[in-house]
Amino acid sequence: MSLGGWFQPIEELSLDEIDLSDLEFWRLPHQVREGAFRSLRQRRPVARFPIPEWLLTEETESGSYHAIMRYSDVLSASRDPETFASGRGTVSIIDLPEEFLEFFGSLINTDDPRHAHLRRVVMRAFTPRRIERLDAEIGVVAHRLVENARDLGQFDFVDAIAAPLPLRIIGEIMGIPEEYDQFVLERSQRILGALDPEFVAPEMSPDESILTAALELSEFMGDLAGRQHRDDEVIGALLAADVDGAALSPSELASFFILLLVAGNETTRNALSAGMMALAEFRSVRDELIAGPSADRLSRAADEIVRLASPVVWMRRTLTRPAVLSGVSLDVGDRVLLMYPSANRDETVFEDPYRLSLDSNAARHLGFGGYGPHHCLGAHLARAEIVAVLREVLALMPAYDLTGEPEMLVSNFIAGVKRLPMRAG
Repeated sequence: MSLGGWFQPIEELSLDEIDLSDLEFWRLPHQVREGAFRSLRQRRPVARFPIPEWLLTEETESGSYHAIMRYSDVLSASRDPETFASGRGTVSIIDLPEEFLEFFGSLINTDDPRHAHLRRVVMRAFTPRRIERLDAEIGVVAHRLVENARDLGQFDFVDAIAAPLPLRIIGEIMGIPEEYDQFVLERSQRILGALDPEFVAPEMSPDESILTAALELSEFMGDLAGRQHRDDEVIGALLAADVDGAALSPSELASFFILLLVAGNETTRNALSAGMMALAEFRSVRDELIAGPSADRLSRAADEIVRLASPVVWMRRTLTRPAVLSGVSLDVGDRVLLMYPSANRDETVFEDPYRLSLDSNAARHLGFGGYGPHHCLGAHLARAEIVAVLREVLALMPAYDLTGEPEMLVSNFIAGVKRLPMRAG
């Protein structure tokens, strides 16, 4: 089946009806939200909204934030970490308690010099030899999963391929036995699906659900760190890496593990699902890849898929000094959200931005967080996983078809696909 223009924007809301702080906005059809982003990008590129009501508590001060919609502004902010700082939190609109900042990605919730130190420690563990071994393992896992799905005939792409692939590769990186994959997946879903009733226990608030899942992953990582590990496992290298006279502490390792789950599992999973949707919609691109599945074409397709998917909707920055974006003055302490789906559809940068095209300059996309110091460390890994799945799907089930509409995650932070029914062909 065709998704019937699923990627095309529909401008159903007037400019003043658009409210990114209303949870109902994030339940709207994808096309309507894309239309709203386009309206803001073209007419209100630095848009101010109140702190969402669902985030307000007795301890939380009300306030506002600015949504940054244009490519040039998102890129400028990404390249200027001294002005647009990360230390007060990047994954929450409100300022988080210190323990939350530690649990949910201390690497991305820090500024220099600590950020530079943590990044050097992590990069020391990802040597060319380990990356080469991971690339080979990605190909093996992708072939096995796609072959098994093809033999089923009809399947849910998320359950059969998109979820288990990055999860197993993260398992390889961190030395996690395969029998724990489901445990890790469930906690990851609870962290990023806290606004979706499917992933929150009735007796818990979203905050309780997130923190409980993070604590369970942290304890699991602590147990794992105490075991013996092979010399070629990244976890051992992270524990042993000595940069500037220090290695990752156990709490920093647990924090990195949670970050890896978010950046390396959830985002890649949703990019893979969006890729299957895009290739079902834009059949000429699929035919082009089938006819010539070169490494260069597949790599360009992977970047184009990340651009279209924009699996992370935003990251927050906090101003340390006054700045101006698209003519709007911002003050010290102002919160801004860098809106990646909007930036990645900017018509001034990408020709025909709502289509999948191997001829576009998709490599300029901001789906890996821009080109500043917080550019995604796992970009190579994500690209390799997408390329591996594309290669196997196009070889083993080139005539696949979708058998139903995608079921989307309710979230203002992750553009998530919960289920995607498919038929091999």
